[in-house]
Order: sequence, then C-alpha cells, then structure tokens
Amino acid sequence: MKVAELFVKCLENEGVEYIFGVPGEENLDIMDALLDSHIEFIVTRHETSAAFMAGTYGRLTGKPGVCLSTLGPGATNLLTGVANANMDHCPLVAITGQADLSRQHKESHQYYDLVSVFKPVTKWNTQVKAGEIVPEVVRKAFRVATQEKSGATHIDLPEDIAAMEVSAFPLNLMDHTLSEASERVIQDAVSLIEKSKRPLILAGNGIARGHAANSLRSFVNKTSIPVVHTFMGKGALPWNDDLSLLTAGLVGKDYITCGFTKADLIIAIGFDMAEYPPENWNSKGSVPILHIDTQEAETDAHYPVKLNVIGNIDENLKELGTAISSTRRNHEWVADVRQNALAELAEYKDSESFPVKPQKIISDVRSVLGEEDILVSDVGAHKMWIARMYHTYQPNTCLISNGLASMGVSIPGAIAAKMVRPERNVVAVCGDGSFQMSSAELETAKRLNLPIVILLWRDGGYGLIEWKQLSRFNRSSNIKFGNPDFIQLAKSYGFEAIEITSAGQLKPAIEQAISLHKPVLIDCPVDYSENMKLTEKLGDILC
Repeated sequence: MKVAELFVKCLENEGVEYIFGVPGEENLDIMDALLDSHIEFIVTRHETSAAFMAGTYGRLTGKPGVCLSTLGPGATNLLTGVANANMDHCPLVAITGQADLSRQHKESHQYYDLVSVFKPVTKWNTQVKAGEIVPEVVRKAFRVATQEKSGATHIDLPEDIAAMEVSAFPLNLMDHTLSEASERVIQDAVSLIEKSKRPLILAGNGIARGHAANSLRSFVNKTSIPVVHTFMGKGALPWNDDLSLLTAGLVGKDYITCGFTKADLIIAIGFDMAEYPPENWNSKGSVPILHIDTQEAETDAHYPVKLNVIGNIDENLKELGTAISSTRRNHEWVADVRQNALAELAEYKDSESFPVKPQKIISDVRSVLGEEDILVSDVGAHKMWIARMYHTYQPNTCLISNGLASMGVSIPGAIAAKMVRPERNVVAVCGDGSFQMSSAELETAKRLNLPIVILLWRDGGYGLIEWKQLSRFNRSSNIKFGNPDFIQLAKSYGFEAIEITSAGQLKPAIEQAISLHKPVLIDCPVDYSENMKLTEKLGDILC
C-alpha cells in the first residue's frame, strides 16, 4: 500500500472518528486514502478553526482530536489552534502536509521547517522521513498527546513520502495507567490537612481530565473543606453546594481574595499554573501548598509546595478520603465569599436596562440551559463575566480556554461540542470581535446541520482591552471598530437570526432558539459600562 494508506490505517487503529481541516496539494494522497476509510473528514473554512475543533473534541472525549493542513500558510494558520490546545492540555494530533524531501535543502515555494515551527507549541513532533516508521510515529503521537499532562503533538508528512509504497502494519495499542502515591505520602498529606485550621481547595482542570469530580465531592463532603475553581475547573463541585466558593481567576481583587488571604493551607488539585498565576492569590508566597496532580509543580516563588501527591488524581483523592478523619469543619470564615458572589448575580436578574447588562445576560442563559448543557465561551470581556457568574453543576459544561486563551475559539468549539454531545444543547457566547475571527464557520455548522446557538454580545469594540486600558490609564486607545448587519450575515449562511431590542426579549429568545433545533444566532447589545463599575466595586473589598 501507499504510505498515505498506511497512515490512514494507523489513524483508524487509534479510533479516530473525525479529521478537521482544509485539504491542500501536499496532502493529496492522504485525502484520497480517506475516501476508503470510515474516518469522516470535516472541511473547515480556516485551519485555525480546525485545530480549535480538534482541541474541543479532545477536551470532551479525552481522546486526541485530529486536525490537518497543507504546508506553508495552511500550517502556520493551524499553529494558533494547536498552541491553544497544548496550553489548555487538550489532547490533539496535528498533521501537516510538506514539500518533497528533495527540495527541503534549499529555498523553495511555501516551504518552512515545520518541525521547528511547531516544536515550541507541542509536547512532541517529528517529520516522517521513511514509510516504515509511520506506525511508530502515529502510535507515539497519540500516546504522548494523551499522557498527563495531555496536549498537542504534530506529524509532518512530506508529499513524496506519502506517495511511496510500503509494507507495514499499525502497532498494537497498550493502555497507559498513572501510578498512585505511596501510603506514606497519603499519610503525610492527611497529617498536613488535619493540622490546618482553614484549608482551602483550589480545583483545576486536571480534575475533569482525570474524571475525579466524584472523588473530590466525596472528599469535600467528609472534610467540609471549601472549594474554589479555576476558569477551566468549573463544575468540579456543583455551584449549589454550600462549600463551593465558585470561581477565581480575575487578575485583581475579587470576593475569593479574602478566602485566599485567610487560608493557612491551599490544597491545589489538578491545578494548571498557566490558568491563574500564584502571584495573584498568594502574593507573599506565605501560604503553603499541598500539590495534588499528575506531575510535580512548576517552580514558582508564590507556590511554596509543602508536599507533592503525584499520580492518578482520582485514585489519590479516594485514598485521601479513606485515610482522613471525618470532620465537620466550620467554614464560616469564607461564608461571606459565597454569599457576596451569589447576591451579585441575583441583583440583576430582573434588570430591564438596555443595552443588556452582562449579569442579566448570564442569569437568563443559566436559567434556560440544563445542568448537562454546554456553554462555550470565547475570549473577551464576556469571558470574565461568564467565568465569575455562570455557575455550573458538572465539569466541562462551561468550556473556557484559559491557557493560551485565543480569540475565535467559541464557534468552532461549539461545532465540535455538538458533534461529541449531540443530545445536549450547546451555546457559543462570543463578542463581536471574536465572532468575526471565526464567523466563516457558520457555513460549517449549517453544512453539518448542527443546531448550535450563537449568543453574540455586541458592543462595537475590543471590550476586555478597553476595560484594562481604562483601569490603568483612565482612557482607551484604538479599540473601536465597525460591524456588519449580523442578522443579515447569519441569514446569508442559512442561520435563523434573532435581534434583541429590549432586555425582556432575551430569555424568550434563548428558549426559542433552542426549541427550533436549527443553527441560530442571537444578536444582543451589551452594556459594558458595568466593567469599570465591577472594577471599582471589587477594588473596595476589605478582607
């Protein structure tokens, strides 16, 4: 068979369902081989979107999402989405077509050394220089992508190699399991927790990756230790549990600041440092850390690890839960944190102000969506509001990219989420800035007949950057832009479209959009004057 055919058989062997991408001249043989495969190729309108889709697929399934591009500009377009998945620890395998080996030693049309280009943003990558190594390369790419901490890998396949004849077969798959911490480490961790008077759990994305939410909940129920979530850790503990202190992650003060200030031990579980720099919540580096994760912690002056509990997070939490004594701790020291955060959302539930206040939008969305439904947030001012105020019941029901945090992720992410979880309602929330970065994928959603809802927060500018400019300089600089008629644009792609002209229309519009079982866009003007009001309000917090 051809190397390209062998490559596709290796992908089949790994259980690949979809490849997201844009075909090109240098992957003609791969595209032809896919015609004889059960793997479905999802044509996207931009390579970055393909990688965003693959990353979301990986985040929700735990299996590497696969994306493909041609060489040169196709590959460099793919790069941002690959980097995004890698920093968010979403398993992903990227495949790039490449120039023949015979022209790689000299200046050549569209040729860049893609192994060097992708190396900084992947866990591992390589170029296939002989057909016989394809089974090893593919197996390693998938194994490395899924090993904790999961992330992106990259395979570069030159056109001449793909067309060669080869005699080889896919490798057998082998399960990879994480070890557990020793009994001594578990006992040391128990001792550290039991000696503390005000422990606080910081729940990160590793809990969702390790399917450890139930073990965390059992541990919390036994110990009465309050839990604060990172943006990507949301839902590890249900928001309606009295021990949930909801979400942390703003750069400045927030209600949870008082929780971190008062804590005498922070139990960081599945915490990814790229999400929430320790300097923001342990500024003096004086509060000791119990680090429970799959890898030892990054060295950071503000993250003083007292003890590492390394290995399978789910199993280690079970062991800790068994070994620790049942204690009904008094958590009144952080009760006001939760009360203040919940009161803020309730305050604007019935607001009739227009343009619509962020708090009102989030309240309406939360009231309509079910506990298992999925909200995919883009990056911008809306992301900060969603992270703080969209409260979740389960992990991975509010998808926020908070590692690389690339704009444009929500629409491709919603497409992938609906493919993976067709039984759930899926809503993409984006600003008018991020919407325009991937709006061409409306055609993809329509072509695939995916009934996603896009809730567009319209303010005519880069709202998050204006927020930061006003906070620092008390004036804004070069953040405004014009917009198309979003209603007509959506309709031209075959979407249903709803324009919001009063605050009272929003909740019925969301309900209507979901009931249609079609792709729908809701154009909602947002009042971002609330951004600076929030900054001033939080700045006055005294612990």
